Amino acid sequence: MPPSSSRVAPIPSTDASLSRPLTTILPPTEETPSFLITAATKTYKHQYANIYFIRLQKLRDTVIAKARERWEGIEGDPVFVPKVLEVEKTRLSYIVGTVYMDMPLKPNILEDIARDNALPPPPPLPTFYSKDDRVMLEDESGRLQLVGERVMNARLVTGAIIAALGIETPNGEFEVVDICFAGLGDQPQPGDGEMDVDADPAKDAYVAVVSGLDIGSAAPSDAPIQLLVEFLTGEGGGPGMQAKAAQISRLIIAGDSLSAVADGKFKPEGVEEKEKETKKGRRYGYDTATFSPHPMLNFSAHLLDIARTMPVHLLPGASDPSGVILPQQPFPRAMFGAVSAYANFACETNPTYLRIAPGTDEAPDNSAARTLLINSGQPVNDMLKYLASPPNTPLSIAESTLRWRHIAPTAPDTLWVHPYFTMDPFLMSGTPDVYIVGGQRRFGTKIVSEKGDDKKRCRVVLVPRFAESGIVVLINLRTLEVRCVCLGVEGALASPPEV
Repeated sequence: MPPSSSRVAPIPSTDASLSRPLTTILPPTEETPSFLITAATKTYKHQYANIYFIRLQKLRDTVIAKARERWEGIEGDPVFVPKVLEVEKTRLSYIVGTVYMDMPLKPNILEDIARDNALPPPPPLPTFYSKDDRVMLEDESGRLQLVGERVMNARLVTGAIIAALGIETPNGEFEVVDICFAGLGDQPQPGDGEMDVDADPAKDAYVAVVSGLDIGSAAPSDAPIQLLVEFLTGEGGGPGMQAKAAQISRLIIAGDSLSAVADGKFKPEGVEEKEKETKKGRRYGYDTATFSPHPMLNFSAHLLDIARTMPVHLLPGASDPSGVILPQQPFPRAMFGAVSAYANFACETNPTYLRIAPGTDEAPDNSAARTLLINSGQPVNDMLKYLASPPNTPLSIAESTLRWRHIAPTAPDTLWVHPYFTMDPFLMSGTPDVYIVGGQRRFGTKIVSEKGDDKKRCRVVLVPRFAESGIVVLINLRTLEVRCVCLGVEGALASPPEV
């Protein structure tokens, strides 16, 4: 049949001029804490109480200054009391200290030791919150119980540094009428805070963020992950989808890339249970009956495909084969095979700071740099156990951490953390431009700003688990606009859900 009479529609071709915008990772500033555990800090002989002392010492002056500004000139002329045990009855005053939540349902290590070893431990509770919880405020002098409707309605967890305004009651409790936090920290403004309104949106650089790939789980998500690889590399979708993918400058994988081993072993495909039981024991350092390298090999192959087209930043998570205490250290590059030879493949700590600027390594645009603070979700998930949900949500808790200036206040109470002696790296010396939390059940985003100071603004982004949602989050580095791409069903661009 002649070509002119053909009924086959021509395949649409993409614009050959599509190219990825270049971005550069800038070195951290002097104020940016490092989450790497070096030989100088890798010790476990110190007590965890030092973390609380340092936290209170670093934030006390800031909280006092905020409290004076907030309560100056109010009726009653409140005075600042430097020690929580020095408050005077019937005198309006305010105190500063560390919150401690006395919760009957919270795990107690002393009770675990005293329990009869013949009895199995009870399953972990999904939440520690109960109506019998008590809120305490403590410093070097002692501990004082906080009461009142303002305390009951406040979003407080153990480890947060606050100022409380109130009066001591005849029962020795502190009746609180208002609470003050440290507030958002300083934030350098890219380009003096001015946005280029004439900039071409088609040339904006985006950062793609995924979390919870869950490779190797009993319910594998191989098809969505393959769609994800094809989308990021520009091999899938139509011209519109490929044009959006071409604006992605780099990928961030925020934890839980590999599935946790629920029964203590992976089950290789095609091997029956009876055959595995008859296998011999360990050979060459591992038991072939209880170990399979397939999830890691599969994950490494996907990383190799993506790293050929864009830089990749990989964070460990709760289910990954990494240390369970925070901050989790970077994965050894050698475990990922061929992709470890790529310079644009970076294994990061969890949490981590990234300063991203448009341009090349030789000529980065420092004035337009954005600071990203990323974690894999363990701090927010742990704090959610302290609070009633609803009304509290992971998004509201993430916002509170910015106002407390601390990423993980519940560490080391219920969140395992390295026993630092002279520092607390989870303190936020400044406010990041973007705060990314992975490992969440649902997507959420919000712009957090300081009241009366619109120049301090932070975009909070909750990244849902990809294995359950099929969602990859795209963040515009110029405007901080956020959009979602859903690859689980139709692979079409979707608008962010209402938050």
